[in-house]
Amino acid sequence: MTRLARPEFSIDPAVFYPALVLLAIGVVAVVTMPGDGAAVFADLQAAIVKAASWFYVLVIALIAVMVLVLSVSRYGDIKLGPDHAEPDYGFLSWFSMLFAAGVGVGLLFYGVAEPVLHFLSPPVGEGGTEAAAAGAMQLTYLHWGFNAWATYAAVAMVLAYFSYRHNLPLTLRSAFYPLIGDRIYGPMGASVDVFAVICTTCGISVSLGLGVLQINTGLNYLFGVAIDAWVQVLLIFATMAVATVSVIMGLDSGIKRLSEINTVLAVSLLLLILFAGPTALLLSGTLQNFGGYIASVVPRTFDLYVYAPTNWLGDWTIFYWGWWISWTPFVGIFVARISRGRTIREFLIGVTVVPTLFVCLWLGVLGGSGIELILNQGVTELGDAIIDNPAVGLFRFLEFLPATELLSMICLGMIVIFFVTSADSGAMVLNMLSARGRDDTPALQRSIWTLVIAITASVLLLGGGLQALQAATIASALPFAIALLGAFWGFAKSIRVDGAKRQAVSTPAPPPAQAQQWRERLTNLFEYPADSTVRAFQKNTVVPAMQAFAKELAGHGVDAVVINEADPGARLEVYHGNEVDFVYAVQERSHSLPDASIAAKDQVDAIVDGSFSRAEVHLAEGGQDYDVMGWSEEQIIVDILNQYEDHLHFLHTVRS
Repeated sequence: MTRLARPEFSIDPAVFYPALVLLAIGVVAVVTMPGDGAAVFADLQAAIVKAASWFYVLVIALIAVMVLVLSVSRYGDIKLGPDHAEPDYGFLSWFSMLFAAGVGVGLLFYGVAEPVLHFLSPPVGEGGTEAAAAGAMQLTYLHWGFNAWATYAAVAMVLAYFSYRHNLPLTLRSAFYPLIGDRIYGPMGASVDVFAVICTTCGISVSLGLGVLQINTGLNYLFGVAIDAWVQVLLIFATMAVATVSVIMGLDSGIKRLSEINTVLAVSLLLLILFAGPTALLLSGTLQNFGGYIASVVPRTFDLYVYAPTNWLGDWTIFYWGWWISWTPFVGIFVARISRGRTIREFLIGVTVVPTLFVCLWLGVLGGSGIELILNQGVTELGDAIIDNPAVGLFRFLEFLPATELLSMICLGMIVIFFVTSADSGAMVLNMLSARGRDDTPALQRSIWTLVIAITASVLLLGGGLQALQAATIASALPFAIALLGAFWGFAKSIRVDGAKRQAVSTPAPPPAQAQQWRERLTNLFEYPADSTVRAFQKNTVVPAMQAFAKELAGHGVDAVVINEADPGARLEVYHGNEVDFVYAVQERSHSLPDASIAAKDQVDAIVDGSFSRAEVHLAEGGQDYDVMGWSEEQIIVDILNQYEDHLHFLHTVRS
């Protein structure tokens, strides 16, 4: 019996060790002087808000425009991977994972609290009015809607594009390849990944530390568990223990399953609250406020309150923009990891439009219910409780609904699962960043990062440094935003070249040579060869055709080589120096048989296992989805020539 090789430890010393050392130094520094540290970072954050609010707004707006333009452009057809790649995950699993890793726990924390806070204390105008209610919902949609998801989508798209289409490592450094080239493999690239590790660890630690406050509050509300820092530390390690199990189980068995469970719970909770409350009013209000959000998203995005200065802008909108940007290394890498095989258009719509619609429905039902209780039913104590402690807002809101204990238990379970999925997806990303983009590392190596997150969050919680670290994380968004603009510019240049090449090779594959009779061509359509037959065809027909073509190229001073391997098959490579090389390959691919009634009776070898093989053409960009099985040597040469002509046209287009 053959034993499967165990995965070996694979770390990037230039990232792994410096990141751990800098994390330790930073945490010790923040905890040692929590008051001074918090003051320093708070002052830094205030200075950034005062001097650079316009820049945060500009970056968010540019990202949103870029996402919209790419979604409707011809570049939207480009796949995040080879042209023949298919998505690794179905839509439901994909959406569940990106939602759970992105904003799931935040929506539970702020789903009721934020709309109520904006309703009672709007940036301008009088609070507690009907106008304030509509404005509160639209502002909450602004913070959690399209702009937020577009920021995640843009970074994830760039990373997925360079990783899956250009075979670069799935780490943050790859986003800067167009700017620094092969230096991403040196100290400069390593420093980018070290920065990403620190930002990701700090962001997850802050969220975990703040999130256990809500879990502790829920346990206190339901079971009378004391609200205490050591209780919260125990909750952190308990959560991370579950996350470690999920990490060991892997992406498909761990994060994926937990995310799907929480999606079902979230939809169930949403429906329960919707039908337990004033259903018609909530649906009407959600639709109206969504329309208001669509109509006002542009002016609200650019609203800097220049003529009515307020601290509200820095405390809310700019804080959110900085938080989303600082989280893109984590969420971007994770979303890229689960998105291979999707087109850019499908990816951008899936990561922006669909989550935005769900988020607006979620906030419309929960936040709208909270506002309705205060505005129409006079439940002012709910607003007072949320102002006093936003963490208790969700549980206090559930007091006014039937089956309060059941709903509270569901919410508490969802909070725990969302924290687990955020933690284990974060650990997976940290492992990839410190392992040159690999995620097939041993379970122990992956588990190291769950321990790092737990220790960091616990020490900061006990030392009082969470607020300082939160301010530092937001402040780090400024230099990172500048770097991102450069990465997006480089991506735009690269995708333009990719689009030009796709346009050059977009002509359909020519039919087999003109000399072939139509009856022979028809007969080929009903041939269902076995894989051995296709391999023999590659050896006896395809390879000689490639060799003849390569020999002719040599006469013109062009270097070419023919490679014939069982996997991936026959391959012709034509070298063009510093320009893009030409690749023409014929690979054997298995397909399911059509209806047996039309299958040739003599194809017993294919019918036995219900499949047959095709000799499919692949270029450097991936599979071209046409079969050359049964073609003559001359016909293969003609096809190579046609594809090579398209490639030369592409090179000419790029040069000009």
